[in-house]
Amino acid sequence: MITSAMDRREFLKTAGLAVAAVTLPGLRAWAAEPAAVNPKRFCDPGRKMRIACVGCGGKGASDIDGVASEEIVALCDVSRNPLASQAQRFPNAKQYKDYRQMLKDLGDQIDAVTVSTPDHMHFPVAFMAMNMGKHVFVQKPLTHTVWEARTLTELAHTQGLVTVMGNQGHAGDGTRRLKEMVMAGAVGPIREVLFWPNRPNWPQGIERPAGEMPVPSFLDWNRWLGVAPERPYHKCYQPFNWRGWWDFGTGALGDMGCHIMDAAFWALDLKYPVSVEAESGGGTDESGPKWSVITYQFPARGALPPVKVTWSDGGRKPAKPRDMAAMGGMPDGGQLLIGENGSIFDGSDYCESPRILPEEKQKAFQPPPATLPRVPGGPGGHYQEWIKACKGQGPLPGSNFDHAGPLTEMVVMGNLAVRLGKKVEWDGPNVRCTNLPEAEPLLRKAYRFF
Repeated sequence: MITSAMDRREFLKTAGLAVAAVTLPGLRAWAAEPAAVNPKRFCDPGRKMRIACVGCGGKGASDIDGVASEEIVALCDVSRNPLASQAQRFPNAKQYKDYRQMLKDLGDQIDAVTVSTPDHMHFPVAFMAMNMGKHVFVQKPLTHTVWEARTLTELAHTQGLVTVMGNQGHAGDGTRRLKEMVMAGAVGPIREVLFWPNRPNWPQGIERPAGEMPVPSFLDWNRWLGVAPERPYHKCYQPFNWRGWWDFGTGALGDMGCHIMDAAFWALDLKYPVSVEAESGGGTDESGPKWSVITYQFPARGALPPVKVTWSDGGRKPAKPRDMAAMGGMPDGGQLLIGENGSIFDGSDYCESPRILPEEKQKAFQPPPATLPRVPGGPGGHYQEWIKACKGQGPLPGSNFDHAGPLTEMVVMGNLAVRLGKKVEWDGPNVRCTNLPEAEPLLRKAYRFF
């Protein structure tokens, strides 16, 4: 633990959080200023990238698989078991349980960093790595808070880095086909979108357990907590169910929103909502609700009309719209873009097979030409999409932080409305809730010095 003022200063410096401990001026929207990579940041295409991987278990393991074509120079995890498992695969990689020490030690020996931690640690790890000029692959949701998402989006610009969030469906053919359908006016102007996932599938709406349990010998609990407030160890948090706890995760919306909302967010050119409000049940100060219905209002965007977006989880489903009347029942999960002349439906988490409803309109529909570039390998190709971009051999990934940052802001703003229990009126360009001063601690959280 931090025991002196000097320790605290050193923590801020090495964690890359010095700027996060004070107000960061100048946050702004990047809609008209797309990211550009500093040519000096490109990795040598004649050699393998040197990648450090933070998080080795669960999703971290599959992210390591995704970049294993390159040189894995370092592995970092607060749990000894997944770290040891990956170390067997990459015996030349240096092993760490503290990402700060890893980045300090290796410095220029690292080209890029993957971040596959619980949600609350995405920002600290990515922020430090990006401040050091490292390209980053960060799991979804990009960050824990709105302010963190805007900060990383801006940092990608100022540092000229290649970034991507791990919402792999954005690299899929279905996402691109949906956008092409919308661009072609397949169902006319779209003014309403419905999302309903089959989540959460972990405990939510629960209180903090009484007492504590012995910390497993393989786990560094203090480093697992990281910047989150200190609390005793209990098996209900780690390794999977942290998703339902506000200090660590972002609930059903954060877990799946960056997947299922991605295609429509892109196709409809959404950016910042003007308001968000929520109904929910069974939530606590400690964990997310058992169910929620969240309504976003987006303004007109050029020639595109205003859009109402509704998210329903925890078993809540929207009333069956007219264009789905022929279906036997509402699917367990899906998305529906409702236009003046029909709807576009997809029943997967990653927008794999969008089609027009009612069915007779689909049969009569002539698909538009494929005008958007495809990613080789589809959803699984998002790793190579990032690697090639880091070497200057391809365009920026589709889900770079110009896209992933605003998408994540939209997602975690839904949780803001759930936790406040009030309608949030939002000034997106200035990252400001205009009607609720009490929103500020949830927009820009405090960080524990660990």
